[in-house]
Amino acid sequence: MKTFLTFGLALLLASPAALRAADSKPPVSSADDAAWLRARGTLIFHDAFEREEDGNLAKAIGNGWNSATADRVPQIKMADLDGGILKIASASKEAGHSAHIHHEAGFTDGGAVVRFKFPGLNKGESLQLGFVDRDTPGIHAGHLCYANLAPGGLTLMDWKTGVMNLEIRQRRQPYLDRKEKLPADLDALLKTKQISVPWKQDTEWHELVLVTEGDEMRLSLDGKIVARHRSAGFAHPMKRWFSFLVPNTVWIDDVKIWKVK
Repeated sequence: MKTFLTFGLALLLASPAALRAADSKPPVSSADDAAWLRARGTLIFHDAFEREEDGNLAKAIGNGWNSATADRVPQIKMADLDGGILKIASASKEAGHSAHIHHEAGFTDGGAVVRFKFPGLNKGESLQLGFVDRDTPGIHAGHLCYANLAPGGLTLMDWKTGVMNLEIRQRRQPYLDRKEKLPADLDALLKTKQISVPWKQDTEWHELVLVTEGDEMRLSLDGKIVARHRSAGFAHPMKRWFSFLVPNTVWIDDVKIWKVK
């Protein structure tokens, strides 16, 4: 009886804000980011690619996808919708750039869930995916932050305050052109903008979850977080595009984009 009275008194004395918080959704562990997106977020886009593409040009994939590189080589098909799978085969040499395919996103916190596979058709297959905001000045091509999956490992990268920041880019480029070491302070700064972890590539299907929450980016594979990093650029207030950068071949089976904030 005493316990019940104490609990009732606590409720009476609780502030309105505390009562609202108590009535909100239960906390979700960020150890399961797919569950975090479902519990906290709104699904703003989904594509299972169950259709045929319409030609080879920028909007040929349909459903709002666009390619920043397709029109460079209109005679070459870089995106093939086959049996519900987006099969990307980049004409990187001919286009002078890896295939860059993107879709509108629009969130501060949120992320994407992608089912993907390296088909094993080319040596060194890799996939870079992340977020872009072309409306923000001071960043080359609006590149904000990415994850890169390659045979040598997996890397999370803050490009907004790292290598794509125009001031940093201008300072860094002459050293790259001369194939010289970067100044120690610049090298140390750029090392804080990314993290790399070992990863063994295969040719199986995997579910990837890439999220940003505040200044943290996390990447999960098959339900397990494999990399996480904090950097200022991850907190960019508007991830307008979700994009793939593919230098050779990768298959995409399903894409979901979630907005948390």
